[in-house]
Amino acid sequence: MPDQKSGWGREFEEPIPLPDGRRLVTLQDAGEYIQSLPKATQNTAPWRNATEALLVVVNQNGPTMFARIAMMQALYPAGERVFNPDRKETHWGKRKLKRDR
Repeated sequence: MPDQKSGWGREFEEPIPLPDGRRLVTLQDAGEYIQSLPKATQNTAPWRNATEALLVVVNQNGPTMFARIAMMQALYPAGERVFNPDRKETHWGKRKLKRDR
């Protein structure tokens, strides 16, 4: 069993939630998850960055937050933000101008 304080056995400060509901707790979990992806997916830029960040954290004993950020960016890429008018309450119609009173 690997040492929990160094190498692949190190835990993330906060587990990484996966889209299917599972969680990645250790660096090893993250590495195995990346290896389970199809090769075409692994070769995309976000997943290559996540792999490189994992290796840097493991080999150079860096902060696990770097690997966590890279994994989150690969798992949940920033999409186009769409304005949802239903979320915002408007004040239109609630106030009257002085001239209309």
